[in-house]
Amino acid sequence: MGNVIQFAGARSEGGFERVKSTYSVREISRQFGLKERHIRRWAQEGVVETVADLAEGELRFDFRALDVFRRVRELLHQGLTLRQIEAQLHGQLSLFPAPEAKLIQLPRRITPFEEALLLHERGDARATEFYQKAALEGDHAPDAFCNLGILEFEAGKVASAFDRFTQALRHDPRHFESHFNLAHLYFESGDMRLARLHYELAAEIEPSFADLYYNLGLVLAISGEWQQAAAALSHAKELVPEDEGKKVADLLSSVEKALNPPPPPFRT
Repeated sequence: MGNVIQFAGARSEGGFERVKSTYSVREISRQFGLKERHIRRWAQEGVVETVADLAEGELRFDFRALDVFRRVRELLHQGLTLRQIEAQLHGQLSLFPAPEAKLIQLPRRITPFEEALLLHERGDARATEFYQKAALEGDHAPDAFCNLGILEFEAGKVASAFDRFTQALRHDPRHFESHFNLAHLYFESGDMRLARLHYELAAEIEPSFADLYYNLGLVLAISGEWQQAAAALSHAKELVPEDEGKKVADLLSSVEKALNPPPPPFRT
């Protein structure tokens, strides 16, 4: 195995993946590997509910829409085509026909998880309390534990962050964000073996997430596994938008130089 590249301040890029209150079309596309045109069409057809425009007509999705997109991800993993998946989504929608008379919409009580999301996004320390309450009540428990793990890490409680991400996976062993975050946390702790394991598990769940392959490539490069690092980074390069591809190209270039070092100078 070759010499390890010494990256200046080497660390996992992209940070943690937090469950948010709302998502843009591009964020959903990035996280689930879906074409934006499909996402927009499903919104127009009422397959996925949207929330009020937040920025001059920008289409956004409530966090509850993640359930639909996670279902799409699982069906893709099972080998179904998008056409077959769309038929299922429309079939589920037809099970709940719209009522003939318009009902008066009464104010809905906000749940602990929703309150936690809003507080988290405002930087309010009470978010921790509401995430804990949501987790205990089974209100989006995997997402609540996942976001708690991020808050614990930011508070310097690394052991507790590990525990929170693990608790999320106990509730949902295929919780993508928690696998990704555990990988990131192991990277920060210097454990490249377990960082690689959880990045690879995350890749099994969501094989179209560009940041994941960049981080995996970085872990493999630091471990001196050049061929595998180059493969991961090449895949990341295929997935990342053109306007965000420089960091991938730079790291891939460094790995390729390690794979193909220049010949020693000729001496007479």
